[in-house]
Amino acid sequence: MVKLADIVRAQHRIKPYLNPTPLEAAPHIGENIWLKLENANKTHSFKIRGALNAILALDETARAKGIVAASSGNHAQGVAYAAQLVGAKAQILMPKHTPQKKVKGVQLYGAEAVLFGDNYDETEAEALRRAREEGKTYVSPYNDPAIIAGAGTIGLEIIEALPQLERMLVCVSVGGLISGVATAIKTLCPTCTVIGVCAESAPSMYNVFKHTNLSENWDTLAEALSGGIEAGSITVPLAQQTVDDIVLVSEAQIAAAMRFMLGTQGWLVEGGGAVCVAALLHDVVPRDGRVTAATVSGGNIDLDNLRRIL
Repeated sequence: MVKLADIVRAQHRIKPYLNPTPLEAAPHIGENIWLKLENANKTHSFKIRGALNAILALDETARAKGIVAASSGNHAQGVAYAAQLVGAKAQILMPKHTPQKKVKGVQLYGAEAVLFGDNYDETEAEALRRAREEGKTYVSPYNDPAIIAGAGTIGLEIIEALPQLERMLVCVSVGGLISGVATAIKTLCPTCTVIGVCAESAPSMYNVFKHTNLSENWDTLAEALSGGIEAGSITVPLAQQTVDDIVLVSEAQIAAAMRFMLGTQGWLVEGGGAVCVAALLHDVVPRDGRVTAATVSGGNIDLDNLRRIL
């Protein structure tokens, strides 16, 4: 499926367009805790990595067909940027409740933003239909080896900067990010513990690991993590092979983590990007002195939501 060599190739492919993101100490959370700040990336999300890798890897025929994608907003901006870079037309479908900051980001890069569906699952189904019936090239936000390999470049950067890493926390939705990061980390550092963090509102991968049937709640601060896992997604077996555990954090814990990140750490972080910080702040994952890195996966949030949280 996805191996370290694929992730290394992805790193070489996207390197001309992206700088490594900061790995910042977080002493106010605890000893030996570091934050991988993907909110400081281009388009303010880790999603740019996979989108760039996937679209740069497409041949001219696939690009000429036009690109269609489904996204809760961050993948959308990554696809829009990458499509503009290669001169391809892109149509991005997003749920109706997508933050306007993310919608405007898609439009900024010249892609067509289509608000469709009351939730991500409806949006994804429509995007797949359009790709199938209109002959366009579909770029999945997660169920694609090139997307996963792009996300995995985060793991390469962390190990290079922090070779003594003992524990890795990764934000989890349907598994694209954690599959790539965990593959890189476990290959380079087999003894490192990898823990995924889901929002209680978006428990898809938690359900897979824990054999539960918790329901989705679409009214959430972590809308970037919402959505079910596509049948047959390669993220499931990849995560099962490389991830040691999955935990949940609540809406209140996420909101507190967002306030902490802005008021103490000094970074604007969206709800989905704050779940690993939430897990540490509230001892869902113990602060036991182990050398720990945690992903902060995105920082795109509307001002109205930020005011409400503050």
